[in-house]
Amino acid sequence: MAENYPASFWISQALNGLVLGGVYALVALGYTLVYGILLMINFAHGEVVMIGGFAGFFALQFFTAIGWLEGSAALVAFALLLIVGAGMLASVLTGVTLERVAYRPLRGAPRLVPLISAIGASLFLQYSVLLIFGVSPRVYQKPALIAGGFRVGDVFVPYTGVIIFATSLLLMLALYLIVQRSKLGKAMRAVAEDKGTAALMGIDVNQVIVFTFILGSALAGAAGVMLGFHNTIVKFNSGFILGLKAFTAAVLGGIGNIPGAMMGALLLGLIEAIGPSALGIPTEYKDIISFSVLVLILIFRPSGLLGEVLSEKKA
Repeated sequence: MAENYPASFWISQALNGLVLGGVYALVALGYTLVYGILLMINFAHGEVVMIGGFAGFFALQFFTAIGWLEGSAALVAFALLLIVGAGMLASVLTGVTLERVAYRPLRGAPRLVPLISAIGASLFLQYSVLLIFGVSPRVYQKPALIAGGFRVGDVFVPYTGVIIFATSLLLMLALYLIVQRSKLGKAMRAVAEDKGTAALMGIDVNQVIVFTFILGSALAGAAGVMLGFHNTIVKFNSGFILGLKAFTAAVLGGIGNIPGAMMGALLLGLIEAIGPSALGIPTEYKDIISFSVLVLILIFRPSGLLGEVLSEKKA
């Protein structure tokens, strides 16, 4: 039962939840960015994460083969940055291709049509990867530099957990600053408010939408690589459940709301990590808890915990 666990156990679970929540946040931000601009749910976003994870795996294999991951700490750190960059690049190319092929031709169609297209794109990407790489999972081998951890009292803190959480926070901060402070960020907010008026003011709507997909896909690629190091494996369907959970996080915080997606993801990570032990059920049932949260939020507070007031057009 929950009361039999020591305090160190709950602290460890909370730390695991924050790490998982950081990864969920990076994926959830892709959902909320696309929804804010196009008013659609990109259900292929989980597969964008998965492709980033595969690209990171092959980059990891390459740098292992040439010996960079056995060199100095600076060389290993540089290689890890390139591995994350490879995952981000692969995801960006996938996301931009999706926007151009699956979504742009349907931009003026009823909202159900691009949703069906997104589901079809998700299945296409998933089974294309299955056809190319097979059903066997690919295993991430952690470099010695990040394989261990340290102890704070009775709590063990893995290096990968610290790196993933810190990197997630930095990427979320960078995104927030881009959207709030940059010229393209202002254009994104204008397009989200009214595409027609934004176009009349000289904003290239297509360019802004592509930039939105680039941002969301880059974060997804980073999440795919970090999740690969965290879970040590990536396979053809590893993005499906992750995408649904990230969507749950976006709804939990308030779909279309960037701070809400961050908060909802961290909260969902904590619920998923602590919930099974608190309820005295096996950890295999953590997905039930996650999706039960989604159902309850949709029933009692469909606008999310931050209570964003959506316009009549978005509602």
